[in-house]
Amino acid sequence: MSWIKRMLGLQAPLPTAAVTTTTTTTAPQAPLGLAPERMLCLDKHLSLLLADTSTLVLPGDEKVWATGTLDLGQGTRLERFYLDDEDYFLQVVMHGNAAEDIEDIILFGYHQVAPINSRDELLRLTGPQSLIGLPTFELDGIEYQRQWGTEDGQTELVPMDEQVRNPETRYRVRHHSMLYARDIDLVNRREFLLFSVEEDEEGNVALSTAVGITLQLTDITVI
Repeated sequence: MSWIKRMLGLQAPLPTAAVTTTTTTTAPQAPLGLAPERMLCLDKHLSLLLADTSTLVLPGDEKVWATGTLDLGQGTRLERFYLDDEDYFLQVVMHGNAAEDIEDIILFGYHQVAPINSRDELLRLTGPQSLIGLPTFELDGIEYQRQWGTEDGQTELVPMDEQVRNPETRYRVRHHSMLYARDIDLVNRREFLLFSVEEDEEGNVALSTAVGITLQLTDITVI
């Protein structure tokens, strides 16, 4: 699996230095019964429901290949499940260690992944002259509102670390991310736009752009 696979939360995570570690006697549990080699199946009617409201094309039934965990502090974490085809990941926002402590579920599909080969290229794509971090961002003619930061102008990307596991290895990915969202004409669903500068343990850097949609528990079957 490519190392280009990870992201998001509905609240901006604390900077790494500000996150405090607490001791707990309960190990985090994977939500929804998801794990490597388990099959994620989405309701077949969901594509029709989203056809006129979201730009995200849903995947077919896919096995989970890798899982990722991002500890945001204050009892909140992100659990990510990367699918076999590498084009999608399911993100579960959790507040607590029990499998039932689910706050939000978002399916992301990668819109673009751009390798970054120099500091100048990184500054051009994500620095002060870029559009990422401004209060609004337009992608393919659709406007999204920034979810993190309160500045009138550009705000900084949010740092966070992800521990990734697959059947072959474990590794860490460092993210600097920015989240946008827009309301769509469906109850209890929104569309998201997530930017993430990602660096793996070997020093490879890329900027990923992913579009996501809110899912409900009834949308998902795991077999």
